[in-house]
Amino acid sequence: MTLMGLETRHIPVMVPECLEALNVQPGGRYIDATAGEGGHSQAILQASEPGGQVLAFDADPEAVGVASERLSGFGDSFLAVNANFRELRITALRHDFVPVHGVLFDLGVSSLQLDREARGFSFRRADPLDMRFSIDQRVTASDVVNSYTQDELADLIFHLGEDRRARRIARAIVNSRPIATSLELAEVIEKAIPRRGSKIHPATRTFQAVRIAVNDELSALETALQQAASLIGQGGRMVVISYHSLEDRIVKRFFQKESSDCVCAPGAPICTCEHTATLKMLTRKPVTPSEAEIESNPRSRSAKLRSAERI
Repeated sequence: MTLMGLETRHIPVMVPECLEALNVQPGGRYIDATAGEGGHSQAILQASEPGGQVLAFDADPEAVGVASERLSGFGDSFLAVNANFRELRITALRHDFVPVHGVLFDLGVSSLQLDREARGFSFRRADPLDMRFSIDQRVTASDVVNSYTQDELADLIFHLGEDRRARRIARAIVNSRPIATSLELAEVIEKAIPRRGSKIHPATRTFQAVRIAVNDELSALETALQQAASLIGQGGRMVVISYHSLEDRIVKRFFQKESSDCVCAPGAPICTCEHTATLKMLTRKPVTPSEAEIESNPRSRSAKLRSAERI
């Protein structure tokens, strides 16, 4: 695939579905909260011509550089900023990019991160255990893997990786420390819990758990969703693509809460919350990729898209 004349490894997920869910209009202003290599931003800019604009965020400065270069042909219509999406509101205000017609979150790890050496996101190479989205962050995957107690690791893998074999994995990790590379960590896990015909590598859930912990992803998502809702004008859309149940659950609950006029506990005799609905859910069930897309882009197989409209 080429983008603006340059090679790109990343294939954006569910592009037609994203554009439809965002209801992209000519001259609209949109936020791409997870720029990556700019695939979704490009599609939004093309669909919003003439006059469309995109403000894109990424915590990874390398991704910002790649997206900016690839979409340079759109001129001032595209701006990528090096910021975590937990800074969505303050950054949009700083760039006078409020209100917007839509906000898109694609929560997957980009191919840029997976395929780059020295990042440690992939368990297929002997890369240093890093996993930080931004080099400005202090905690690395090595800190988690080599410093957490066995119980702390087990809890982390169980809750953030949703792996029932967490205690066995944690014990194997502690007994093999120090662990220097992502490949070494993957081999330790595979030895502790053999694959036995499964298509999913035994280390997948542990890598997910460590990455989430390093980047504080779930807390950042909760913060960003609230901020995004405040930036969208009436009739604007919020679209979120998630890749595992922890993210999807947060998005679903947020949309449900903001679509309700009351968030008091069920059965409460009197409503005291004074909560007013700000969103209307557009997807009672998440939209998933087509079989054709999964076949052409296997990384899309676990994607779930949810959307809501500002009322």
